[in-house]
Amino acid sequence: MNIASAKQVIKDTVRIYLKKDEYGEYCIPTVRQRPIFMLGAPGIGKTAIMEQIASEMGIAFVSYSMTHHTRQSALGLPYITTKKFGDTEYSITEYTMSEIIASVYEAIDKRGVKEGILFLDEINCVSETLGPSMLQFLQYKTFGRHSLPEGWVIVTAGNPPEYNRSVREFDVATLDRMKVITVEPELKAWMEYARERSIHGAILAYLDVKKEDFYVMDMSPEGRAYVTARGWEDLSEMMKLSEEEKITIDETLISQYLRSERVAKDFAAYYDLYIKYKTDYHIAEILEGRAPESIYEKMNGASFDERLSVLSMLTESVSGDMKETLVEADAVRTLTPVMKSIKDMSEKGADDSEVQGIIRKALGAQENNLKLLQERGNLSRHRRRSIALTIDFYNDCLKPGDTAKTEDGRPRCLDGYNSEVVKLKEKAMTSSSRLSNLISFVRKACEGGNEPMILATRLTSDTWSSRFISTFGNEDYEKLAGDMEISERGLELKEQIAKFDI
Repeated sequence: MNIASAKQVIKDTVRIYLKKDEYGEYCIPTVRQRPIFMLGAPGIGKTAIMEQIASEMGIAFVSYSMTHHTRQSALGLPYITTKKFGDTEYSITEYTMSEIIASVYEAIDKRGVKEGILFLDEINCVSETLGPSMLQFLQYKTFGRHSLPEGWVIVTAGNPPEYNRSVREFDVATLDRMKVITVEPELKAWMEYARERSIHGAILAYLDVKKEDFYVMDMSPEGRAYVTARGWEDLSEMMKLSEEEKITIDETLISQYLRSERVAKDFAAYYDLYIKYKTDYHIAEILEGRAPESIYEKMNGASFDERLSVLSMLTESVSGDMKETLVEADAVRTLTPVMKSIKDMSEKGADDSEVQGIIRKALGAQENNLKLLQERGNLSRHRRRSIALTIDFYNDCLKPGDTAKTEDGRPRCLDGYNSEVVKLKEKAMTSSSRLSNLISFVRKACEGGNEPMILATRLTSDTWSSRFISTFGNEDYEKLAGDMEISERGLELKEQIAKFDI
């Protein structure tokens, strides 16, 4: 299965394992909760999806790479103690708590969440001396005398032996105690993730054209060449920061992340073209609705690969606009009930100190929320920025004079809130206008081609654009989606008619 399907299967399994009966007991006892074993090639995103699952489910997450563990660190260190049996006292060996188990208890104390996922990566690379103890742990969730706390689900991952010389294949006794999921790299699933994470537009555009370069694994005797999902994502971060710092992005940099000479060379050449297209096609003018006629002619006469690249640039820019708008919309949504409470209280004659009390309480709640999400590792960039905007607004409201009443008796902070609402509406209108200009350009410049269909699909599947459209609406998108649905249905009917030879 692909990584997206694996994520859903694991998420469903964790939800079932953590389900409790009417007596507060876990429906599936600990001993019957088979650890999940994800088997897949390196760099396809196994660790990333586990972090996402924990974040989405609001539970804790602890990750360990088993290649770094010896028998002592996994089981604990031996020490001598005494015990009395009958009338005789004996010296016996016991073990300190396992480093892995201890880290789980630390996560519980630090994050205040009793349930979580313990992720053990490269599980099939453990040393032979640790093998028997790992089998005991996978079945009973214990290292020596120390048990994993209840409510913690074990998920493991490993690479097939052809990718890692250190791999030891599990025997049937071990596999029979695990829930095995085989994961294969798939571009479509990764592209959805990549657009949500705002992976660099040049990478998205390149992989639209060169799908076969998404995942390369050549382990021939002549040499190793590999390109992974992890490599593309890390390269994206480096490219964005390099562009900000005006650092040259060339084959030398790219080859540090894409370890295939051919792919690195091809992508370096494509990136140069990508930058050229950005200038040649006047991306900003297209989205402002004032593209010159020559640009329509240029797009219409371009190759499919070039048109696809330009389409990727345009959708990336619009998606970024919509994401920024949604960040502010989330902040305003958080502020709304607090401002409504202040408005109601002011109408009943509340003084400035009471208004400040409400704001301080709301500010404290947001600061605590930010801290908690940071500690749990559940804080996305989008959420962080939205909370930061909210905190900044409350702090501004607490400046001297800002909560004082205006001439008509309203607290000044309400004027600030109304100003934020107006700015949000203007920003949403601008984003919607740019989206409409994009749709209009693609319809006209690519009439008769597949690009309008591709655009409709991307806008529907992209997290930010679909959420923006569902929140603020856009008539041009609705018309495009409707036309493409009719067009797609028309093609299906034509194919059916052709089969009947009518």
